[in-house]
Amino acid sequence: MRAKRFRYFVLAMAVGAFCPAIAGAQVVDSIKADSASQQQAYQSKRDTLVKDLQSAQDKLGDLKSQRVQLEARIENVLAQTMQKRTQTLLVSREETALVQLDGVLANAQDNMVAQRDRMRALGDAVRRRAGSVLVVMLRADSAAPGSLSDASLKIDNAVASTRTYTATLAAALATGAVDPLYRSEVLPSTHTVELRMSLGGQEVSQSLNVNALTETVTYIQFTVRNGQLVPRTWTSRGTTPF
Repeated sequence: MRAKRFRYFVLAMAVGAFCPAIAGAQVVDSIKADSASQQQAYQSKRDTLVKDLQSAQDKLGDLKSQRVQLEARIENVLAQTMQKRTQTLLVSREETALVQLDGVLANAQDNMVAQRDRMRALGDAVRRRAGSVLVVMLRADSAAPGSLSDASLKIDNAVASTRTYTATLAAALATGAVDPLYRSEVLPSTHTVELRMSLGGQEVSQSLNVNALTETVTYIQFTVRNGQLVPRTWTSRGTTPF
Protein backbone atom coordinates (compact mmCIF):
# COMPACT_ATOMS: atom_id res chain seq x y z
CA MET A 1 0.00 0.00 0.00
CA ARG A 2 2.80 2.33 0.88
CA ALA A 3 4.66 1.42 -2.29
CA LYS A 4 1.67 2.37 -4.44
CA ARG A 5 1.34 5.76 -2.73
CA PHE A 6 5.01 6.39 -3.23
CA ARG A 7 4.70 5.77 -6.97
CA TYR A 8 1.81 8.24 -7.14
CA PHE A 9 3.86 10.79 -5.30
CA VAL A 10 6.82 10.37 -7.61
CA LEU A 11 4.57 10.61 -10.68
CA ALA A 12 2.95 13.73 -9.31
CA MET A 13 6.33 15.28 -8.70
CA ALA A 14 7.45 14.44 -12.20
CA VAL A 15 4.27 15.91 -13.72
CA GLY A 16 4.61 19.03 -11.58
CA ALA A 17 8.17 19.52 -12.74
CA PHE A 18 7.30 18.95 -16.44
CA CYS A 19 4.22 21.28 -16.61
CA PRO A 20 6.18 24.57 -16.26
CA ALA A 21 8.45 23.45 -19.11
CA ILE A 22 5.44 22.74 -21.32
CA ALA A 23 3.90 26.10 -20.46
CA GLY A 24 7.14 27.89 -21.29
CA ALA A 25 7.41 26.12 -24.60
CA GLN A 26 3.86 27.13 -25.45
CA VAL A 27 4.62 30.77 -24.66
CA VAL A 28 7.71 30.70 -26.86
CA ASP A 29 5.77 29.12 -29.70
CA SER A 30 3.05 31.74 -29.34
CA ILE A 31 5.63 34.56 -29.42
CA LYS A 32 7.27 33.06 -32.50
CA ALA A 33 3.90 32.71 -34.22
CA ASP A 34 3.04 36.35 -33.47
CA SER A 35 6.46 37.50 -34.70
CA ALA A 36 6.11 35.53 -37.96
CA SER A 37 2.63 36.99 -38.51
CA GLN A 38 3.90 40.52 -37.91
CA GLN A 39 6.88 39.89 -40.18
CA GLN A 40 4.58 38.65 -42.95
CA ALA A 41 2.26 41.62 -42.54
CA TYR A 42 5.22 44.01 -42.59
CA GLN A 43 6.63 42.35 -45.71
CA SER A 44 3.26 42.54 -47.46
CA LYS A 45 2.84 46.20 -46.50
CA ARG A 46 6.39 46.94 -47.62
CA ASP A 47 5.83 45.26 -50.98
CA THR A 48 2.64 47.26 -51.48
CA LEU A 49 4.42 50.53 -50.66
CA VAL A 50 7.30 49.63 -52.99
CA LYS A 51 4.83 48.95 -55.80
CA ASP A 52 3.00 52.25 -55.13
CA LEU A 53 6.32 54.12 -55.09
CA GLN A 54 7.39 52.50 -58.38
CA SER A 55 4.04 53.34 -59.98
CA ALA A 56 4.32 56.93 -58.74
CA GLN A 57 7.84 57.19 -60.16
CA ASP A 58 6.64 55.81 -63.51
CA LYS A 59 3.81 58.34 -63.62
CA LEU A 60 6.23 61.11 -62.70
CA GLY A 61 8.53 60.02 -65.56
CA ASP A 62 5.58 60.05 -67.99
CA LEU A 63 4.58 63.52 -66.79
CA LYS A 64 8.14 64.79 -67.29
CA SER A 65 8.21 63.33 -70.81
CA GLN A 66 4.86 64.90 -71.64
CA ARG A 67 6.09 68.23 -70.24
CA VAL A 68 9.20 68.11 -72.43
CA GLN A 69 7.08 67.30 -75.51
CA LEU A 70 4.63 70.09 -74.66
CA GLU A 71 7.46 72.59 -74.22
CA ALA A 72 8.93 71.51 -77.57
CA ARG A 73 5.54 71.95 -79.28
CA ILE A 74 5.11 75.38 -77.70
CA GLU A 75 8.56 76.46 -78.87
CA ASN A 76 7.82 75.13 -82.37
CA VAL A 77 4.52 77.02 -82.52
CA LEU A 78 6.23 80.19 -81.30
CA ALA A 79 8.97 79.81 -83.92
CA GLN A 80 6.41 79.29 -86.71
CA THR A 81 4.40 82.26 -85.50
CA MET A 82 7.47 84.48 -85.48
CA GLN A 83 8.46 83.26 -88.95
CA LYS A 84 4.99 83.94 -90.32
CA ARG A 85 4.98 87.36 -88.69
CA THR A 86 8.36 88.16 -90.19
CA GLN A 87 7.23 87.01 -93.65
CA THR A 88 4.06 89.07 -93.30
CA LEU A 89 6.07 92.16 -92.42
CA LEU A 90 8.50 91.55 -95.29
CA VAL A 91 5.66 90.99 -97.77
CA SER A 92 3.91 94.11 -96.48
CA ARG A 93 7.07 96.18 -96.92
CA GLU A 94 7.65 94.72 -100.38
CA GLU A 95 4.05 95.43 -101.37
CA THR A 96 4.38 98.99 -100.14
CA ALA A 97 7.64 99.42 -102.04
CA LEU A 98 6.09 97.92 -105.19
CA VAL A 99 3.08 100.21 -104.92
CA GLN A 100 5.35 103.22 -104.54
CA LEU A 101 7.52 102.07 -107.45
CA ASP A 102 4.43 101.49 -109.57
CA GLY A 103 3.31 105.02 -108.80
CA VAL A 104 6.71 106.42 -109.79
CA LEU A 105 6.70 104.40 -113.02
CA ALA A 106 3.16 105.49 -113.81
CA ASN A 107 4.11 109.14 -113.30
CA ALA A 108 7.24 108.69 -115.42
CA GLN A 109 5.21 107.03 -118.16
CA ASP A 110 2.66 109.83 -118.10
CA ASN A 111 5.45 112.38 -118.34
CA MET A 112 7.06 110.50 -121.23
CA VAL A 113 3.75 110.29 -123.08
CA ALA A 114 3.15 113.98 -122.50
CA GLN A 115 6.66 114.82 -123.73
CA ARG A 116 6.20 112.59 -126.78
CA ASP A 117 2.89 114.22 -127.59
CA ARG A 118 4.41 117.68 -127.24
CA MET A 119 7.39 116.76 -129.42
CA ARG A 120 5.08 115.22 -132.00
CA ALA A 121 2.87 118.29 -131.95
CA LEU A 122 5.91 120.52 -132.37
CA GLY A 123 7.18 118.38 -135.24
CA ASP A 124 3.79 118.45 -136.92
CA ALA A 125 3.61 122.20 -136.44
CA VAL A 126 7.07 122.64 -137.96
CA ARG A 127 6.19 120.41 -140.91
CA ARG A 128 2.91 122.19 -141.49
CA ARG A 129 4.60 125.55 -141.25
CA ALA A 130 7.40 124.45 -143.51
CA GLY A 131 5.00 122.73 -145.88
CA SER A 132 7.68 120.32 -147.12
CA VAL A 133 6.41 117.01 -148.54
CA LEU A 134 8.42 114.07 -149.86
CA VAL A 135 6.95 111.58 -152.33
CA VAL A 136 8.74 108.40 -153.51
CA MET A 137 7.36 106.29 -156.39
CA LEU A 138 8.36 103.20 -158.38
CA ARG A 139 7.85 102.42 -162.08
CA ALA A 140 8.76 99.03 -163.56
CA ASP A 141 7.07 98.93 -166.96
CA SER A 142 10.36 97.91 -168.57
CA ALA A 143 11.09 95.10 -166.10
CA ALA A 144 11.15 91.53 -167.38
CA PRO A 145 7.96 89.58 -166.63
CA GLY A 146 8.16 87.77 -163.29
CA SER A 147 11.39 89.52 -162.26
CA LEU A 148 9.88 91.64 -159.45
CA SER A 149 9.62 90.08 -156.00
CA ASP A 150 10.06 92.58 -153.15
CA ALA A 151 11.30 96.08 -152.32
CA SER A 152 12.45 98.02 -149.23
CA LEU A 153 12.61 101.81 -148.93
CA LYS A 154 14.68 103.65 -146.30
CA ILE A 155 14.45 107.35 -145.45
CA ASP A 156 17.41 108.63 -143.42
CA ASN A 157 18.49 105.02 -142.66
CA ALA A 158 15.05 104.12 -141.24
CA VAL A 159 12.71 101.68 -143.00
CA ALA A 160 9.86 103.74 -144.40
CA SER A 161 8.10 101.17 -146.60
CA THR A 162 8.28 97.54 -147.76
CA ARG A 163 6.60 95.76 -150.64
CA THR A 164 6.07 92.15 -151.70
CA TYR A 165 4.91 92.02 -155.31
CA THR A 166 2.49 89.31 -156.31
CA ALA A 167 1.97 88.29 -159.91
CA THR A 168 -1.02 90.68 -160.19
CA LEU A 169 0.93 93.67 -158.85
CA ALA A 170 3.92 92.87 -161.05
CA ALA A 171 1.63 92.65 -164.06
CA ALA A 172 0.09 96.04 -163.20
CA LEU A 173 3.55 97.64 -162.94
CA ALA A 174 4.57 96.03 -166.23
CA THR A 175 1.62 97.72 -167.95
CA GLY A 176 2.62 101.22 -166.74
CA ALA A 177 1.20 101.46 -163.21
CA VAL A 178 3.12 103.50 -160.63
CA ASP A 179 3.54 102.26 -157.03
CA PRO A 180 3.52 105.15 -154.48
CA LEU A 181 6.05 103.84 -151.95
CA TYR A 182 6.07 106.83 -149.61
CA ARG A 183 4.36 110.20 -149.02
CA SER A 184 4.80 112.25 -145.87
CA GLU A 185 5.57 115.70 -144.53
CA VAL A 186 9.26 116.11 -143.75
CA LEU A 187 11.53 118.77 -142.37
CA PRO A 188 12.98 121.14 -144.95
CA SER A 189 16.47 119.66 -145.05
CA THR A 190 18.57 117.12 -146.93
CA HIS A 191 17.30 113.54 -146.69
CA THR A 192 18.91 110.26 -147.73
CA VAL A 193 16.62 108.01 -149.75
CA GLU A 194 17.59 104.38 -150.53
CA LEU A 195 15.62 101.73 -152.42
CA ARG A 196 16.54 98.02 -152.51
CA MET A 197 14.77 95.52 -154.81
CA SER A 198 15.02 91.94 -156.00
CA LEU A 199 15.06 91.77 -159.79
CA GLY A 200 15.30 88.37 -161.41
CA GLY A 201 16.70 86.84 -158.19
CA GLN A 202 19.39 89.51 -157.80
CA GLU A 203 19.36 92.41 -155.37
CA VAL A 204 19.82 95.92 -156.78
CA SER A 205 19.89 99.18 -154.85
CA GLN A 206 20.05 102.88 -155.47
CA SER A 207 20.38 105.79 -153.04
CA LEU A 208 20.51 109.55 -153.33
CA ASN A 209 20.41 112.68 -151.22
CA VAL A 210 17.52 115.00 -151.90
CA ASN A 211 16.97 118.49 -150.53
CA ALA A 212 13.35 119.00 -149.43
CA LEU A 213 12.46 122.67 -149.82
CA THR A 214 10.02 124.76 -147.78
CA GLU A 215 6.42 124.79 -149.05
CA THR A 216 7.43 122.36 -151.79
CA VAL A 217 6.52 118.82 -152.78
CA THR A 218 9.66 116.90 -153.72
CA TYR A 219 9.15 113.87 -155.96
CA ILE A 220 11.52 110.94 -156.39
CA GLN A 221 10.73 108.30 -158.98
CA PHE A 222 12.76 105.09 -159.27
CA THR A 223 12.44 103.41 -162.64
CA VAL A 224 13.56 99.88 -163.44
CA ARG A 225 15.67 100.09 -166.57
CA ASN A 226 18.07 97.44 -167.91
CA GLY A 227 18.09 95.65 -164.56
CA GLN A 228 19.00 98.82 -162.65
CA LEU A 229 17.14 101.45 -160.62
CA VAL A 230 17.32 104.87 -162.20
CA PRO A 231 16.19 107.76 -159.98
CA ARG A 232 14.54 110.97 -161.15
CA THR A 233 13.55 113.96 -159.01
CA TRP A 234 11.43 117.06 -159.49
CA THR A 235 9.58 119.52 -157.30
CA SER A 236 6.21 121.16 -157.30
CA ARG A 237 4.54 123.93 -155.31
CA GLY A 238 1.30 121.97 -155.19
CA THR A 239 0.30 119.28 -152.73
CA THR A 240 -0.92 116.56 -155.13
CA PRO A 241 1.77 114.04 -156.14
CA PHE A 242 0.25 113.23 -159.53
